[in-house]
Amino acid sequence: MIRKIAAMLILGLLVITILPLNTIGENNDQTGVKVYEDGCCKGYTLCSVVNYRQVSDSNALLIDMDGNEINKWFTFPAPAKMLPGGSIIAFNGIKYMTWSEGNLSQMDWDGNVEWTYYWDKTISPHHDFQREGNPVGYYAPGQDFLSYGKTLVLVNKKIHNENVSRKTIIDDVIYEVNWDGSSTDFEWCASEHIDEMGLDLKARIGIWLNPGGSGSILGLDRGDWLHINSVSYLGKNHWYDEDPINYSYFNPENIIIDSRNANFIAIISKETGDIVWRIGPDYSQRTTEGRKLSRIIGLHNAHMIPDGLPGAGNILVFDNGGIAGYGLFGFPNQFRFYSRVLEFNPITLEIVQEYTHKKGLNIFPRYGEFHKFFSYTLSSVQRLPNGNTLVTEGFSGRIFELTPENKIVWEFVTPAGLHIYRAYRVPPEWVPGNPADYPFWED
Repeated sequence: MIRKIAAMLILGLLVITILPLNTIGENNDQTGVKVYEDGCCKGYTLCSVVNYRQVSDSNALLIDMDGNEINKWFTFPAPAKMLPGGSIIAFNGIKYMTWSEGNLSQMDWDGNVEWTYYWDKTISPHHDFQREGNPVGYYAPGQDFLSYGKTLVLVNKKIHNENVSRKTIIDDVIYEVNWDGSSTDFEWCASEHIDEMGLDLKARIGIWLNPGGSGSILGLDRGDWLHINSVSYLGKNHWYDEDPINYSYFNPENIIIDSRNANFIAIISKETGDIVWRIGPDYSQRTTEGRKLSRIIGLHNAHMIPDGLPGAGNILVFDNGGIAGYGLFGFPNQFRFYSRVLEFNPITLEIVQEYTHKKGLNIFPRYGEFHKFFSYTLSSVQRLPNGNTLVTEGFSGRIFELTPENKIVWEFVTPAGLHIYRAYRVPPEWVPGNPADYPFWED
């Protein structure tokens, strides 16, 4: 009972914290481009816009550096990724809050479907996917999406596994599918690898009793025990190139994931399915990750910075904060009411860059000195070719470009009530006609 009361108090605090975001009236001071300074990586920004009040209005919106709309596709509120030539890949045809009757589609500049993959009704697509040829879904020099390549897809499947929980769980499963819609021989089920996740006895008991714990408090589906929200290939990296034996876990074919509810980042062997590298979920001072990184809570979009970009080989992650983890009876045991952007060395775990801003009291006015950097859900990070980082503060509906010195040189805020699942800065040469006439990134 005490735990339940504490959980409700925590949820109440979250509601109070985010309330201003949902009650701001429409006005020009709160929306559009707020900062645009020298030092930006000029291109177009593909925003996966989420409207929880009217889900049919959710879309993939492409804007220029001045915030002007260049194109729009109507998609489900999940990441949309652009390909060279102006096509996008995104989820569509999915019923809100059920993830049913869904498909993953590739659509051209005019919204015509070029490719679609359908699921049967026993599984539900969610949160992420990745097309072969490009490891992370955004521009990386010399690592182009393959036109008819395989696609890695993250899905949910309801199962009962007594080794995990007494209740039915929503398991995270990774499939790889061919262009023709057939499956490859790769399939990974999270529940089969629970013993490799570093969960202590209290967490294991908590999951067994109450799978989904903190996520249930935040409105996620009950039984969603891990809530993996990001999946991508590692891709070519200098660690494996330099020492493929000692750094075999950084094989470019391996897959990196993160768990929002259990607070860990892991690398999966594509060959065996085993978890071969991991940080978390234990961030206590007796662990290296605890001493060097501090606690990572409710994270999103952990990935290895692709070869050819500044910081290549480091891990980049949006550390949301909020509430997460598994304590007694499955209730959350990790709390923090501000977010961080982290880049760290995956060998030494030394922090290369960290950004946070705790000065504001709440998410209002969503930009400027008194804005508190905090998104307890959604969000993403992207390394740009000039060394800057594009940050999506999803629940605030805010995107900003950050220099290595943590200076904001570009900032965009959506109209009130709109959130951004994830955003990507797109090279001018990928956009038909390059209407803003920006210099090409590869000239």
